[in-house]
Amino acid sequence: MALKYKFNLKDIKLTDFKVYLLALFKGILPKKKIKNIEDLQEFIKTKSAWVSQVTLYNYLKTRMGTRWVLHFDDDVFLGSVNKAKWNIYVVSLQDLTFYSLSYLLVFFNYRGTDKAKEIYENILKNEIQNEMPQEIIEKGIESFNKRLEKVDWNTYYKSWPFNESALALYEWAPVAPELKTLDRKIVLNSMILKWDNIKDEFSKLIAV
Repeated sequence: MALKYKFNLKDIKLTDFKVYLLALFKGILPKKKIKNIEDLQEFIKTKSAWVSQVTLYNYLKTRMGTRWVLHFDDDVFLGSVNKAKWNIYVVSLQDLTFYSLSYLLVFFNYRGTDKAKEIYENILKNEIQNEMPQEIIEKGIESFNKRLEKVDWNTYYKSWPFNESALALYEWAPVAPELKTLDRKIVLNSMILKWDNIKDEFSKLIAV
């Protein structure tokens, strides 16, 4: 994916922006086949992170213009971005976990839906080393468990499976409410389109 904007080298010293660039880079790396539960867990983790980061930063970049990175000198804003990033990510993980297991059940008769909770909590546990806030982890697990009680594995993959993460992007993006209201449809669609790419990729990576 080519970037439309040019940045000064001094702007690329920020940790979050480096993470953003890394996410873009990972999107073009050769793809690994999904052969077991460990591969599935890694796929869910990396793709959820990619979608979360790219959609959030692209939205901020669009709203702030070509000098958007300079806003990262504002500690308050940076804290808001970091909080948004984690909150969108925990919901993205939920959506992709439910989607992938539902898809595998329906099309491959994979009876591993009982692994959903284990996959989700393992990913969050590993994110502690990346300084994911404990309160967000706990909130994520609580919301995951509530959704898990209601999920219909036979239909989830086709029933707006990524709606919750799209709404999370809209809710948590640190943009003025009056502007977000104008952007709502565009923001939601931007997330759904990214997930459509992941869905296509997933179907091609399943080892049969």
